[in-house]
Amino acid sequence: MKITADIRYIGVNDHSIDLFEGIYRVPNGMAYNSYVIMDEKIAVLDTVDEEFTKEWLRKLERELEGRKPDFLIVQHMEPDHSANIVHLLEHYPETVLVATAKAFDMMEHYFHTGLKAVRKVVTDGDILSLGKHKLQFISAPMVHWPEVMVTYDEIDKVLFSADGFGRFGALDVEEEWEKEARRYYFGIVGKYGVQVNRLLQKLQGKEIQAICSLHGPVLKEKVDAYIQLYQKWASYEPEEEGIVIAYSSVYGNTKKAVLFLEELLRRNGCPKVLLYDLARCDMSVVVAQAFRFDRLVLATTTYNGGLFPPMREFINQLTEREFQNRTLALIENGSWASMAGKLMRDRFEKSKNIHFVEPFIKITSVMDEANKKELSMLAERLSHRK
Repeated sequence: MKITADIRYIGVNDHSIDLFEGIYRVPNGMAYNSYVIMDEKIAVLDTVDEEFTKEWLRKLERELEGRKPDFLIVQHMEPDHSANIVHLLEHYPETVLVATAKAFDMMEHYFHTGLKAVRKVVTDGDILSLGKHKLQFISAPMVHWPEVMVTYDEIDKVLFSADGFGRFGALDVEEEWEKEARRYYFGIVGKYGVQVNRLLQKLQGKEIQAICSLHGPVLKEKVDAYIQLYQKWASYEPEEEGIVIAYSSVYGNTKKAVLFLEELLRRNGCPKVLLYDLARCDMSVVVAQAFRFDRLVLATTTYNGGLFPPMREFINQLTEREFQNRTLALIENGSWASMAGKLMRDRFEKSKNIHFVEPFIKITSVMDEANKKELSMLAERLSHRK
């Protein structure tokens, strides 16, 4: 696939994978992207997962048309991108490796000094000339590993963005970029919003006509819109108005309460109310939706003196990803010694700009008429929070 006259795509699609990074469900597989820039000198940008060595080398050989690569640019050392460094060097031993000093340190651990190659260490702002094409390297530490850099082609105005702007899903399956890119971002990159913003600031003023990530499709249309969306994600600002209700229920009584609340919210004219049973849903979807919308309701039971495990894990995933700038309501249920409400509130103690909506609702085993009145009040306040 040609991206520009000189830039070619040589990535692969993985449909055998069920869990990306051992945790994220990927029903539509994954793409591991790699690129070649053909010029007076040839640069390969990143490799692919080791399961696809032969396919990737065949694609590379086809694009080279008898030539040899001069450089292998290693932007990111996760194995789904770096696993074939050794295999490329076996076929093309004169290739120069280009990476950050931290990436070369990591190579020693991955390959145990098995790399016999010329190494070119690059730092922020360095430029590599291929002839017509001038590649500028931009350091991006902790987006989302410490060795990461991205590469900007000054001639074709293409940003090779490492894992930035990535998306779940293989490229031979059509699906909405935004949905799976949001889930990918908040699952994998979301903790590092400060670092993402630093990278975006470095890119300001650069004309970008295409974004080539290491996962997902090449972005050519609406590039500015994708960048603006990434800025919003990195700033932890809600994308839109809406209410996510995330709950866990042991005997169904907490579920009855949140269904009652959902109905009240819809009666009050809230068009976007999303309800998730944390014990049954894909939690990465709920995490992404909690960051997408501006209001969140948590409802759960006390369990062994603590939080019901799915709710505990959900809150952990939110807070470790710097959940902030949201409106939050809490509902607890317990037959005796109920602690869930206090524990949920305590978990957000260090979160920035969390506005708790009263009333805090305490159900004792089964929702009663007093609870229904409290839920009506809560629904009213969530519907007219301003």
